[in-house]
Amino acid sequence: MVAIENHSQVQRPAESARIPKEARRLLHDLAAAWPNVADCRALEVVPLKGAMTNEVYQVRWLTAPAGGEAGTLKEREVRKVLVRIYGDGVELFFDREDELRTFECMSRHGQGPRLLGRFPNGRVEEFIHARTLSAPDLRNPEISALVATKLREFHNLDMPGPKHVLLWDRLKNWLKTAKNLCPTDQADELRLDCLENEIASLEKEFSGDYHHWIGFCHNDLQYGNIMMDEETNMLTIIDYEYASFNPVAYDIANHFCEMAADYHSEKPHILDYSKYPDIDEQRRFVKTYLSTSREEPEAEEVENLLQSVEKYTLASHLVWGLWGIISDRVNDIDFDYQEYARQRFEQYWQKKPAVLTS
Repeated sequence: MVAIENHSQVQRPAESARIPKEARRLLHDLAAAWPNVADCRALEVVPLKGAMTNEVYQVRWLTAPAGGEAGTLKEREVRKVLVRIYGDGVELFFDREDELRTFECMSRHGQGPRLLGRFPNGRVEEFIHARTLSAPDLRNPEISALVATKLREFHNLDMPGPKHVLLWDRLKNWLKTAKNLCPTDQADELRLDCLENEIASLEKEFSGDYHHWIGFCHNDLQYGNIMMDEETNMLTIIDYEYASFNPVAYDIANHFCEMAADYHSEKPHILDYSKYPDIDEQRRFVKTYLSTSREEPEAEEVENLLQSVEKYTLASHLVWGLWGIISDRVNDIDFDYQEYARQRFEQYWQKKPAVLTS
């Protein structure tokens, strides 16, 4: 899970030291191959805020001034790439080689940035010249419609590998890991011993045909993983660590749950469920998602998907609650994972009675 801040941060000398030696050699080789970089060793490192799985940096070089004349930074263009340093413990969540294959496949589909190079604990990616969405953007009807359309396109991608649902195996595996890592008192407080039965019950409950409309899902569609070119209004969905085949209703439900988050606030772990989309917003999103260039969806189709989405919010809360418990034990990024997990589990228990009786 990552949210990327697109605005430049003040350069801090210490940030340059965060880039591993192997990455520096790769960056030097990349810049040396570009004819317009003034000095391939004179790189600037800018930290990008909001990351919760990886450390993410913008690296940039001044281009050579036209005509050989000196110029200020504002007068000269810069060449940029994105450096991603993998966080600790990510192997507990996903297979990095699988994620890289997804990344490369997405690039071939024209759906994301290009892979420019790899180093032992990270990679260098093309820097997309677009702005990352903000938390309020997701509530903007025009932008939300663009997201719905883009998500339908994403779900329809022809990706390699077995097209089976990963959600339930992921929940079961993460629950085992969380139990092994979590102190007994915290496990009792969060009712972890109940969750094996809860997961089995949800899997059985969601076994209807409509719930099993399967697509290639992002599984982490929060605002920081969506970028928009403001000249063309074209969206790019980025960061595929958790992507897999899943019920599309789950992916939409997870996106709705992410509207409660603002990972760039002073307390990024605090969720505000008053920002969860109301039924009119949900219906508008789902209707756009189901629409084609030829016709609008039937009202029954919209309502069926809305009901499925509502149920899958429960699975979303369990997924990210378990993610928070595990991350709290393995990740040293400045984020209150434990409190985040507590809120997700609290939402699960609050919503379950109403959702499963509706």
